[in-house]
Amino acid sequence: MLPYKDRKDSKKEQVKYMFNSISKRYDMLNHILSLWIDIYWRKTVVGILKKHSARNSILDIATGTGDLAIEMASLYPEKIIGIDISDKMLALGKQKILKKKLEQIIHLEVGDSENLSFENGTFDAVTCAFGVRNFENLEKGLQEMYRVLKNNGIVLILEFSQPRIFIFQWIYSFYFSKIMPLIGKTISKDPKAYSYLFDSVSKFVSGEKFIHLLDTIGFKKIYMKKLTFGICTIYVGIK
Repeated sequence: MLPYKDRKDSKKEQVKYMFNSISKRYDMLNHILSLWIDIYWRKTVVGILKKHSARNSILDIATGTGDLAIEMASLYPEKIIGIDISDKMLALGKQKILKKKLEQIIHLEVGDSENLSFENGTFDAVTCAFGVRNFENLEKGLQEMYRVLKNNGIVLILEFSQPRIFIFQWIYSFYFSKIMPLIGKTISKDPKAYSYLFDSVSKFVSGEKFIHLLDTIGFKKIYMKKLTFGICTIYVGIK
């Protein structure tokens, strides 16, 4: 699934281009398009992580402008490293971190989620919010998460999913396929970015299929928590 079907470069390059192009409006659009519910979704991730004893070192993959990393700073970890392939998104994230005086805890850097630069067993926790469906090679990206986790480390993946109840399926499909691209086009000037959002969610391996994939990678004690009628799902696993 490519954001720009008329381009010949890789999905990874296209995703980087897409997020760089919408970076200035990304946070505002996230809040508007989710009706500010995305804030609650991230807080729920942090609530789950809070119950896990080992969380001193955290890697936030596809960190974007750092919203989840900033939310996790409330747990007082020793360090949070956020990586993303979009340098423009990271630049905005660094500004937010400086304003909140969290630069001693959170460090953002350009990084490839499918080729992490960290040693085996580096982190207590690995998180990823709305990023795994953009991976060029999903299985490789999940394997990298597993590799850099310490034994008994926790992975938390927040991602869009599709509601099961028919009425919510219809509302969800109409909003994502018709309303969201229109708002995205008006505000971000990149209509393909928000058309891609619907397409990528509809084709993403979610629910039990995603849990099965985490199981094949090697994660244990896997479960999922559905949010807001199944619009989003948090997947949790232990190494």
